[in-house]
Amino acid sequence: AVTMQATRATGDYDLTRLALGRVAEAVSQGTTYLETKTGYGLDVEHEARSARIASTVADEVTFLGAHLVPAGHDADAYTALVCGPMLAAVRPYVQWADVFCEEGAFTAEQSRRVLLACRDAGLGLRVHGNQLGEGPGVQLAVELGAASVDHVNYLGGQDVKALAASWSGWDPATGTGERGTVATCLPACDLSTRQPLAPARALLDAGVQVALASNCNPGTSYTSSMAFCVTTAVLQMHLSVHEAVRAATYGGALALHRETGRDADGERAVGSVAVGHRADLHLLNAPSATHLAYRPGMPLTYAVWRAGVRAR
Repeated sequence: AVTMQATRATGDYDLTRLALGRVAEAVSQGTTYLETKTGYGLDVEHEARSARIASTVADEVTFLGAHLVPAGHDADAYTALVCGPMLAAVRPYVQWADVFCEEGAFTAEQSRRVLLACRDAGLGLRVHGNQLGEGPGVQLAVELGAASVDHVNYLGGQDVKALAASWSGWDPATGTGERGTVATCLPACDLSTRQPLAPARALLDAGVQVALASNCNPGTSYTSSMAFCVTTAVLQMHLSVHEAVRAATYGGALALHRETGRDADGERAVGSVAVGHRADLHLLNAPSATHLAYRPGMPLTYAVWRAGVRAR
């Protein structure tokens, strides 16, 4: 509620300035491609404004009007608002839609209504799921073919099986075939909220594609450091350095469907270094990427390029 009120009270200029500052902070630590979300306006006017401003500072924008039900609103009536006027207002500025499918937020049925409406509007889908306990989020994400399900702290055996099965038509050796639902782990958020770390090791071992993300937000994960997320994944989540770096780069691109180029839009692939891909590079002042885990917290970034342009 505090962040929602602050967002609504802040003018366009200051909101843009603050957002650009967060982007610069992330880029200075090696992030080269950014997705951000709305979700702190929670009415038609301020969600649309947030989406418009976000579209000027980030590479991709996700509509998260279904973040929480604002105080004083009926949940079903608010869900209808998200699916109707709010979606129409943000649609010109966003590529994705997300919903917080969790007890105390949106039920499975309300989440389904939001996701189906957004899919019908041409948006890709994401789900906040299984953050606070085992619930329907993962199963719903897989059922509807969501690009990712984020948080995934509490998973039952059937959740892991469903995620793994979603990748049965994809060849990890060639990166071709039908994509499944990426499990996006948010270690900085887990540490900040003292939640169990997401079971990234078990997910990888089961054949699930995993991404790492910062989940930078003022309430539960106020960091933009992907290096910190990689360090935590190695030291606390039992990933190898290669697995953690891959999850933070290629995994993130896979969750955005950007691991290959978008020919129709003339956009180059991101998330890996290859001929024809966008020239995004993070150069470390270290002998190897192993030092991200070997020297945690140290300022190892030497230079950063975004789309071939030196950004640091």
